[in-house]
Amino acid sequence: MFRMILKLLAGAAILAAASAAVAQQRATVPSPQAPATIGQPAVAVPPPAVVPAPAPAAAAAPAETDTAAPPPEREGKLLKAAGVELREFSPWSMFLSADVVVKAVMIGLAFASLVTWTIFIAKMIELSVVQRNLRAALGKIADARSLAEAQFALGSKGSVLFSLLAAAMREARMSAGISSDAGIKERAASSFGEIVRAEARRIRLGMGLLATIGATSPFVGLFGTVWGIMNSFIGISKSQTTNLAVVAPGIAEALLATAIGLVAAIPAVIFYNHFARVTKGYMEQVGRASGAAGRLLSRDLDRTHVSSVSGSHSRAAAE
Repeated sequence: MFRMILKLLAGAAILAAASAAVAQQRATVPSPQAPATIGQPAVAVPPPAVVPAPAPAAAAAPAETDTAAPPPEREGKLLKAAGVELREFSPWSMFLSADVVVKAVMIGLAFASLVTWTIFIAKMIELSVVQRNLRAALGKIADARSLAEAQFALGSKGSVLFSLLAAAMREARMSAGISSDAGIKERAASSFGEIVRAEARRIRLGMGLLATIGATSPFVGLFGTVWGIMNSFIGISKSQTTNLAVVAPGIAEALLATAIGLVAAIPAVIFYNHFARVTKGYMEQVGRASGAAGRLLSRDLDRTHVSSVSGSHSRAAAE
């Protein structure tokens, strides 16, 4: 009797456990269950494997468009909604779409670049001509023995040497009857110094403008860049978007001002340094011409002094 009660209790426990398992399986996927009999354990049929159904293409498409890059049509719509026009970026188009202040800076820098190249061409021609003329003039008076002979050999007035010879002859003529040769040479040297300084000022004409353009053009271009970037940030705050396509046009237009400033400044600095070297060489030739005129004046003074001494000796001998 006692054993029968234990068997009934065990069968009831097994039946309760099987009922709980069946209820749990029905909650997920309904599946048939083998009937349980009294006194025998209920055998639970294993549930079939749950195979996830493939997601429809329409449901997967939005996930791809959310993670992947937007297509060109959608990007164009977004940019148009942000107020940005899709256009080809070139220096001319960026200049046309730039701010008024940035345009003024670019025009000024372009004019400065034009002035730089004009000065370069003019100074190259001028320095070539004056150097060639002065070199030829020094060759012509190399064998001259007096100022008059040197002036006759030189002929034309195409070089600074002619001015030096004319100043020496004028001083010798104005100092006629003065026995002090040192005073004549000193006054002639003063006249030579004035002519040399005037020639140095004339030959350096335009180099100061090159130095100014080379020193200030980068800063003027930087001012245009700063102004353009300020306007770009203002446009970003108004459009309330940080898309690169919104930021890039304004920054590119602003940086164009700095690029034009460098285009104007770099040649100006190079040309200034080149002309400084060439001008220094030319002024050395002018110094040689001044020394040649001074030597000819000294010979004329010595010749005049010897002639006067010999004349006085002949008069004394005649008496």
